[in-house]
Amino acid sequence: MTLPQLYVVLLAGGLVLLAGIAAARTASRLGLPSLLLFLGLGVLLGEDVLGVPFDDAQLAQTLGATALAVILVEGGLSTRWADVRRLLAPSALLATAGVVISVLVAAAGAHYLLGMNWQLALLLAAIVSSTDAAAVFAVMRSLPLPRKLASMVEAESGFNDAPTVILVLVFSTAGQMPGPLAIGGQMIYQIAAGAAIGLIVAMAGVVTLRYVALPASGLYPLASFGFGISAFAAAGAANASGIIAAYLSGIVLGNAVLPHRAATRSFAEGAGWLAQIGLFVMLGLLVDPSELLKALLPALVIGAFLLLVARPISVMACLVPFRVPWREQAFISWAGLRGAVLIVLTTFPIVAQVPGSLDVLHIVFVLVVVFTLIQGPTLPAVTRRLGLVRPEEAREVEIESAPLDVLGAELLTVTVPESSRLHGVEVAELRLPSPSVVSLVIRDESALVPSPDFRLQEGDQMLIVVTTRTRDEVERRLRAVGRRGRLARWHGERGDPDPGPDDRPRQNGGRGRWRSPRRRSQGPARSSTSGPGRDSPSRSSITTTADAR
Repeated sequence: MTLPQLYVVLLAGGLVLLAGIAAARTASRLGLPSLLLFLGLGVLLGEDVLGVPFDDAQLAQTLGATALAVILVEGGLSTRWADVRRLLAPSALLATAGVVISVLVAAAGAHYLLGMNWQLALLLAAIVSSTDAAAVFAVMRSLPLPRKLASMVEAESGFNDAPTVILVLVFSTAGQMPGPLAIGGQMIYQIAAGAAIGLIVAMAGVVTLRYVALPASGLYPLASFGFGISAFAAAGAANASGIIAAYLSGIVLGNAVLPHRAATRSFAEGAGWLAQIGLFVMLGLLVDPSELLKALLPALVIGAFLLLVARPISVMACLVPFRVPWREQAFISWAGLRGAVLIVLTTFPIVAQVPGSLDVLHIVFVLVVVFTLIQGPTLPAVTRRLGLVRPEEAREVEIESAPLDVLGAELLTVTVPESSRLHGVEVAELRLPSPSVVSLVIRDESALVPSPDFRLQEGDQMLIVVTTRTRDEVERRLRAVGRRGRLARWHGERGDPDPGPDDRPRQNGGRGRWRSPRRRSQGPARSSTSGPGRDSPSRSSITTTADAR
């Protein structure tokens, strides 16, 4: 590839990425799952519309598996272990026995209702019986559900891809299929070995990141994500389930006490979105739009049978022993969202050249689009109808970022260094402009809520909430007090970021000798900021970092 060709490819990739981000914003406003617009974007770019050729199923399988690993690592990093721990047994049963039951029931439906031969019926049933991690993570975290219920559905979607991949590979074999005992043994090995590898790699990552100081804070998110991807690759190399390894390693790393955890989760969220956009657009490119109409009726039949018969039977069979209320069972049945993972799975029989596999691809594509439109937008109504809405349940996304964005506010982290005149100053004596407020002071690893007469000390860290409009004034006031103390204004100190010789403050309101530059530079307040604001100028004594949460 020549350099001009590289520029064209990068330009096209950047434009597709921006179009995907715009599609996500549009889908959010319309209340639609974003994957539909991503898939539509891929179809629009395809050979039948705008003319971008793409029919390499092997490449789609490889890239799809990579994107799935990124999505699962992100899902694990943002999963709270305290919520999942008590739900491991029912979630694991849904992800294993539940998948097997759904496959058997859905295969019977495909065989008798659509007239498919048993191999193709089992293959189609195996592909569509798993729930999609990306779709479930996105929807569950936007609903005010009890954490127990949402976590069960999330954990199932994170774990059930592994047995599904095994079944799809088995049913894609051209020769004689192995017996049930051989399939069960292979499934147990892949899940157990994948879980062990994921846990080992994640624990190594925890020890490394906890005790090895990296030179830049931005390296911690990269390292955490790197351990998750390494777990996926190591498990795959051992012929184990990389999917289980990636998800479990993400859970361990996301719940360990590590530096810059919030920045790590933010980075993972962005990487997850990037993987979803690329995956869905690629899969949209893979299908042939002229074949979709022919696949509509079979997709509606098998999709309805799966949603109304196979999925409820599997959920009931797995959750009855745990005495889960019928309302929650009904919700879990309806919340079994399908997504791009199903379309990735269709590439396995295509690569294996199974007869009829291209028809399966188009049936699965139509099924995903139609039933995502049916299930996704109706989930809030179903939740209310079943009496499961918990208005008091805070939505995870809004806890950390939404309030500051809504208020147009920013969060300054100010450290009181040695020899600073801030030492001994009371909070009220800072005289910060309204509506700024010192919300928290961290001293000796203890968090304190300061009163107006609270005295600052060297080494204290203040968390100050400011508005974008008042930020400059707050920074000037902090610099001024750090240089000249509580009477900084009386001494003529204005807190300029880098005062020149004509702006040096005089003592006694302009009378007396000049303050020396060396003395003036001691003890400024240092701070970092998060939120939607801009960085401080480089000449300022208040520096800016990006650790938002």
